[in-house]
Amino acid sequence: MTLALLLLRKIAPWLLLGVLLLTCTLYLRHQWIRHAGRARQAEQAVARLQAELAQARLGERVVVRYVDRVRILRANAADLHQEIPRHVTTSADAACPVPVGFVRVHDAAAQGVPIDPAAGDPDAPAPGIALSRVAATVADNYGACHETAAQLTALQDWVRGVQAIRTP
Repeated sequence: MTLALLLLRKIAPWLLLGVLLLTCTLYLRHQWIRHAGRARQAEQAVARLQAELAQARLGERVVVRYVDRVRILRANAADLHQEIPRHVTTSADAACPVPVGFVRVHDAAAQGVPIDPAAGDPDAPAPGIALSRVAATVADNYGACHETAAQLTALQDWVRGVQAIRTP
């Protein structure tokens, strides 16, 4: 027994050191895995925030271009309205009465409904509707059409831009 005790005394510190090293190794490995997971989460959060920032910048760019385009379109429409009296004069209003049939077709098209088959002569002049008023209405309609087209173009630009941004 003395020999076993002597052997145990010589081996015990090494055994204790081995257990201590194994415990430290396991603890450090656990910490490394935990921190690696946190680093991955942080990298994903950074990538997500960068994508959100890119989308916000894209949205701002698209909106600024759209607003600038609409401002130009509205200025052009205002200029066009000022030119109507010069190009569709009062003598043209008097010489070219707008027929009721034209008014029916225009109103049905503007509302997106079938033409009202109202009784009466389609060639009869529409009371109170001058050719210059028709020109102004047509100019307004085309102006609205151009604004809608600009809005759609801006939306398409935004969608293409968002699709190009990599999101995690």
